[in-house]
Amino acid sequence: MTPPRSEGFVRIPDAEFEAILTRAAEEGAKRSLADVGLDGDEAALDIRDLRSLVDCIRLVRRTAMQTAVRMITTGAMLALGIAIKLKIFGGSP
Repeated sequence: MTPPRSEGFVRIPDAEFEAILTRAAEEGAKRSLADVGLDGDEAALDIRDLRSLVDCIRLVRRTAMQTAVRMITTGAMLALGIAIKLKIFGGSP
């Protein structure tokens, strides 16, 4: 049976339309995962490994920033200490 037409559009029941959308989304997701090589039995493990790698990269970035701030602070304090020791700021004799 042909679905009724209304002004050039095909009308289908909402439940059938939702089923078509769901199937299309699932097939598209499967195809996308297959395109990037994340299909098969090891896909979940691969995704966990990728997330772990991203977490490690974030940790390294955070640690590098903390180290840079500490080095700059230490350098500034060292320079200030040397300046005071050499009486560069015109300290009393």
